[in-house]
Parts: sequence; C-alpha cells; structure tokens
Amino acid sequence: MSHDVLDRLRTLLGTSAVSRDPDGIPRAVPDSTDAVAATLRLAEESGWRVRLEGHGSWVPADAPADLALTTRGLDRIVTVQPADLVATVEAGVAVDVLQRHLADQGMWLALDFPGRPERTVGSIVATATAGALRAGFGPVRDHILGCTAVTGDGRVIRPGGTVVKNVAGYDLTKLQVGGFGAFGVLTTLHLRLRASPSADATLVARAPRDHLTSAARDLSDAGVQPQALELLSPAVSADSEWVLAARCMGSDGGVEGDIARIFDAADLPWNRLDHDRAHAFWHLVTHAGSGAAMTIRLGVLSPGLDELLDLVGQHLDEGLIWAGAAQGGMRWAGDATADSVRVLRHLAAEREVPLTLERAPWAIRQAVGHFGAYREGVGPLVAQLRDVFDPSGRFVVAIDGSEQ
Repeated sequence: MSHDVLDRLRTLLGTSAVSRDPDGIPRAVPDSTDAVAATLRLAEESGWRVRLEGHGSWVPADAPADLALTTRGLDRIVTVQPADLVATVEAGVAVDVLQRHLADQGMWLALDFPGRPERTVGSIVATATAGALRAGFGPVRDHILGCTAVTGDGRVIRPGGTVVKNVAGYDLTKLQVGGFGAFGVLTTLHLRLRASPSADATLVARAPRDHLTSAARDLSDAGVQPQALELLSPAVSADSEWVLAARCMGSDGGVEGDIARIFDAADLPWNRLDHDRAHAFWHLVTHAGSGAAMTIRLGVLSPGLDELLDLVGQHLDEGLIWAGAAQGGMRWAGDATADSVRVLRHLAAEREVPLTLERAPWAIRQAVGHFGAYREGVGPLVAQLRDVFDPSGRFVVAIDGSEQ
C-alpha cells in the first residue's frame, strides 16, 4: 500500500484513526457510518481487500488483507426508549457495557452469547451466536429490528426499522444477521429489549446423556417451556456426567409454577441452585469454549439430537458440546481438521442439518467456509447476494470455502 494512499486514509479519518495491526497491515478505526462508507469507497477506488474486525475477541483477526477495518470507534449507545423497549446502538458497543446501562433502567437485551463479555453487539449479530436463552427468547435475528450497514463499495443501506412491527417485503436486516460481514459492515443496530425479570431460577440434573434427552422430550410433550433447557457435556459444566440445565425467568409466581411443572413432568434428580451458584454456573457454561480453536453449530431439531450427538462424537470428539434439549440446535467447540469438518458437514447434510463454522483459524475458514450449502441452489443464491452487496469482492470473508 503506497504512502500516498495511507496519507489519503489519514486525511479521511484523522491520524489517530489509522494505525497498523501486529502484522503491519494498516488498520482503520472510523467513528461514524459516513466514515465507514468513505473508507470503503477509498478501498474500492484503490483495489484493497478489506478485513472486518470488532474487538477481535471472537473470530480471529487473521484473514489476509490490504486493510483492516474495525468497528472499535463505533461504540456509542445512541438512544434507549424504555416505554417502547427498544434501543439504538452502534455496532462496536461491548455487550457487557450495554447490559449494565440497560439494567439501570430495568431492561436487558435477552441474549447470552459465547465468548468474552467485551464482545461487541455487531460481532454477535454478524455471527448470529446465541446461547441457551435462545430457547425462550429466540435466536439473534428476533432481537434485531433494523440496522445500518455499508456495502463493499461504500453504499449505506438502512433496512428494517426502529420499532417492533412487521416488515413488508424482503427483510434485508435478516440477511446481515449471521452473514459474517459478507454483505456489509454493520454500523448501527436497532434492538428489541425486554423488561428485567423479577425472578430467575436454575435447576440442574446429572445423569447419563440418553436419560437427559428423554426427560427433555417429556418436558416438551407436557408443554413445559423454560427460558433455557440446555444439554451440556461434562467438559462444559466441569462435571463428571452430562448435565441438563433448566432456567426459568419471569414473575415470582410464574417461575415457581414452571419449576413445579418441571418436577412433575421430568423424573430427574433436580438440584435448584441459589442465586450466586446459578450466576457462576451460567457464566461457566457460556464462556467454557472461549479458548477453543474452533466452534461449529448444527441446526438439528430436537428429535434428531441423539443421532447427531453420536455423529459428532464419532467424527470430532465429545469435548465441549451445548445442545438445545427442547428446541434443538447444537454447538461444538474444540480442535479439528478441515477434512473432519467437511465429512461431518456432508453427513449432516444427508440429514438436512446445516453446519455453520462459527470461528476457526483463517486456514480452516478458507478451506471449509462458514456456510455449506446443504440444499441445492443455496450456494448460487449466496454468490448472487454477494455480488449485490460486495460487487468487487472487497470483503475478505470465507463464506463457501475454497475446497468443497
């Protein structure tokens, strides 16, 4: 990259907003949507490949590029509207900072997520990573009302809205959720909030894995729906056995009623954790895989959970596994080769189960890809969407993988 172009970047953003990463790659730290757009227009004009970064605490910031563009400068909580339970924040806001701000006003963003507490809101949305609370409050996309994003050639798009309502036509906001930055740089997000619950109780049971999945089906058949019902491998819960954890949140009476129904419907040795132990338990569970080299998720439905757990154990290892025991979905973390992930993806596809590579070193991401078309026609559709939102291929994102 020539000094002339670097000088233009410094003129654009200011000297303090341009630095170099540990590998010597220039890093831009724009502090507004307009600055992001101007940076990407300059990248388009100069032919640079651009790597997108948040705080670098989830997906490794190791993709080869001419320029690293980080959202660290987009760290403002723009507005919070308690009466409407909505907030507008910039994508670089750390979630722990946001949650503390909301708690002071009796609200919260009903998302738990793997990774360190300082993960940015934009990172969670771009990778669509959610934890056990997805059972009761829905996946990441259910918490996003709208957004502002900048395309690879510097166009600003504002899909969705700022209030809780239905969106007419194709909702481009959903395209950005879980897009891993392939369809634009998220700069601002409009979030759906919840009132803070007055009661929050956790039950845990330890037993052989198949006993726990059977009990989870009993709960589902009985219509018992706690806000979280998570099956955890021994490595996740730091236990000698598999653990089934149920979390009930809401009013005092509602929570006590849910707990009574769980005791009645599922014949397990339940243990109710006190407040401090419950907090420590969920902190451990949520962050157990933070140091793992790789994380994948599988979109399995609960009836196929036992079979897929066996499949993962055969082709990867039991290791760190989180699984939605009621509504399905599974996450695995550990170390694996690209070939083993490809084999598992193929076997999962035969069962109509998508496998997403949430994070891994660049060599694995490039070889395997974040997505994998498990249905005919998905790959070409993604390619067409990328042509619309990043026509010159500025963003360095491994969506499909270089080797199939």
